[in-house]
Amino acid sequence: MRITRILAHTTLALGVALAGLGNASAELPADPGIGQTTLPFPPEPHRAYVIDVEFDNFVTGRVVVVDPEKKKVLGMVSTGFAAPSTLSRDGKYLYSADLFYSRGTRGTRTDVLTAWNTSTLSPDWEVVIPSKRAEALTQRYSLGTSSDDRFVYVFNFTPSTSVTVVDIKAKAVATEIAIPGCVLSYPVGKRAFASLCGDGNLQLVTLNDEGKEIARSHTAFFDPNAEKLVERAYAVGDTYYFVTTTGTVRGVDFSGKQPKLLPAWELVTDAADKKAGWAPGGWQLITVAPKLNRLYVLMHDAHEPMKWEDPSPIVWVFDLKTRKRIATLEAPNPIWSLNATRDDNPLLLGTNIAGGLEVFDLKSGKHTGTMEGVHKTATQVLSH
Repeated sequence: MRITRILAHTTLALGVALAGLGNASAELPADPGIGQTTLPFPPEPHRAYVIDVEFDNFVTGRVVVVDPEKKKVLGMVSTGFAAPSTLSRDGKYLYSADLFYSRGTRGTRTDVLTAWNTSTLSPDWEVVIPSKRAEALTQRYSLGTSSDDRFVYVFNFTPSTSVTVVDIKAKAVATEIAIPGCVLSYPVGKRAFASLCGDGNLQLVTLNDEGKEIARSHTAFFDPNAEKLVERAYAVGDTYYFVTTTGTVRGVDFSGKQPKLLPAWELVTDAADKKAGWAPGGWQLITVAPKLNRLYVLMHDAHEPMKWEDPSPIVWVFDLKTRKRIATLEAPNPIWSLNATRDDNPLLLGTNIAGGLEVFDLKSGKHTGTMEGVHKTATQVLSH
């Protein structure tokens, strides 16, 4: 009886409250900022997109759009099931390769490539793609664009591997290209993409203007029996930088007729650092600020082979011309993924394990603050 009385009183109170709101509703103007904000175009160079897979949920994800300089959240888009994302070269679109089930967690699967307008943060269009998109933690080059924005490349894993080529001009799937034994799609110029193969080769697939394969080549890149190369590379133009789990940097330049391997070099050269066990670690563990020609690497000491993906608050800074370490940055919280903006006054952005975003001014080398509560489990940060 006591519970019944409590429920009755609660219901009555709620009804009175709602009635009051109904009487007052005419006095409350609509908030023009909700769902109607338009961000400027072209996007500001420091605007960033935090890819949050919501690991505890994983059925739906999100991309949180932020201004890290002002420490301000600008908006958010909802994506489907750990969707990889990338930005168009012209800044107009954020692409996500979404995956949905008709019953939420089960039922008929539908995969789509969604083009989100970077000003309105709403979808302008979508293309249904083969239901093969890789279901994995998002990383660079699970999704990529050609340098002229004509094609988007979607990496598939079923567990056979392939790449779906989407023609943006036609807004249709152009073809699917098998890449057996290889992973990801590293865009090369207007009409090619590379993949990293388990035998240590780099595979380069060349396309025609219809998105069909017209040539394929292989270049020996590393010895998989001697070292563990991390597939999460970072590109500056058509030059890609890779790093091994023990700190060897391997670069490849795809700008010529044939891939050109750059001389390998070591991150850890000091005897004391080697003894302390310093090595790279994290998820998106490297990035480059092109205008400063500097490489940034998440590093941790006491390296353990099975724990190299652990986060770290320590970032080593290297001059790409001299290949020498020139600075060390330290965040107040461990970082899992890095991204540097590409402008003349770049910022370094790092997703920390507490749901925040660490921000560094790279010209001064100073930590300028932490954006709290930006994400739950972010795997990437994108910028224009």
